[in-house]
Amino acid sequence: MKNKKTYILKLYVAGNTPNSVRALNTLREILKEDFQGVYALKVIDVLKSPQLAEEDKILATPTLAKILPPPVRRIIGDLSDRERVLIGLDLLFEELTDSDFFETKKKK
Repeated sequence: MKNKKTYILKLYVAGNTPNSVRALNTLREILKEDFQGVYALKVIDVLKSPQLAEEDKILATPTLAKILPPPVRRIIGDLSDRERVLIGLDLLFEELTDSDFFETKKKK
């Protein structure tokens, strides 16, 4: 059996704004459909707990922070770009080609 990772996620929102609600709903859908591990999700309303946002240096909401497994990653926005969220959570790996790493110089 494949060893499953444990994920610790924090979603920072500012009240029940449309973007915050959309981010939470999208994240719940992703966790339900795509997650193959154990996770803990903490939703933090920065209006009710501004000190937590300040401690974690959250500058915009909604922000999703993946705390574990390392590295820490942050995704800012309403999480509507599903592929970007999956990549940010290390659930989807983009296929990279050598040209992504090495810039080729053309001779004139």
